[in-house]
Amino acid sequence: MRPMRDMLRGKKAVFFDLDGTLIDSIGVWNETDRILYRELTGAEGDPAVLQAQRDEALRRFQGEDDPYMHYCALLREKYGVQASAEQLYQRRYAIARALQRDMDYKPGADRFLGALKASGYTLALTTTTRRRSIDTYRTESPRIAAKAPLDRTFDRIYACEDVRRIKPDPEVYLLAMEELGLEPARCLVFEDALVGVQAARAAGLEVCAVYDRHADPDRDAINALAHWQADGWLTLLVEVKMEENENEKA
Repeated sequence: MRPMRDMLRGKKAVFFDLDGTLIDSIGVWNETDRILYRELTGAEGDPAVLQAQRDEALRRFQGEDDPYMHYCALLREKYGVQASAEQLYQRRYAIARALQRDMDYKPGADRFLGALKASGYTLALTTTTRRRSIDTYRTESPRIAAKAPLDRTFDRIYACEDVRRIKPDPEVYLLAMEELGLEPARCLVFEDALVGVQAARAAGLEVCAVYDRHADPDRDAINALAHWQADGWLTLLVEVKMEENENEKA
C-alpha cells in the first residue's frame, strides 16, 4: 500500500460518502430499525442481524425507483403487519429524523474537510442516502451546522434521488465526474462500507476506506479493494498537514 500522504497527489476533487464515513450514522439506522422491529413485532431485534437484512435488501433493490420503499414492503411481508409499505416508510423516517438531529461528525472529520477546502480542493458529497435525511443533517443537526455546514462545505451534494441505481453501482461517482468535467485520475474517494468501495472502484477511482465498526464483517474485502485504509479522520488530518508542509517546501 502506498503511503497515505500520496493519496492527494494530482487530485483536484475529493468525494465523500456520508453515512458511516463522515458521520457515525449507521448506528442511527440500526437503532431506527430496532425500534421499528419492536413496534412491529413486540420483540427486541439484534442490531447486527437487522443491519445485514437491510444491507441485503438494498443490494437487491438497488435498481428500483425507490429501494427504501421496496425495503419497507419487504418488512411488511416478512413481519405480516397490516400497515402499508408507505406507512412503514413514513414511520421509519420519523424515527430516524428524531435520532438524526443529534448527529455529529466523527472525530476530526470536520477539520479534515476544512483543511481540504482551505487547500483549494473541490469537495463533493457523493452519497446514495435519501435527500430528506441529508436535509435533516443540513437544517436540523446543530452540531453539524456548527462545525462544517454541508451547504458551505461541499461544492456539490448528490443523493439517492440523483441516480437510478444506488451503490455498489458506480452511477453517483460517474455523475459527479461528468458534472465536474474531471477524469478519474483527478479524483479521490473516501468510503467506509464495502458497497461504497465497490462503487468507487467500478468508477475507476482511487479510494481510501475510513474505518467504521459497522463494516467489520466485510473488513477483509474492503481492505483488498481499497487503495488506502485509515483508522480515522485524525490520522488523515495529520497526513494532509504533512502534504501541505511538503508542498510548502517544494
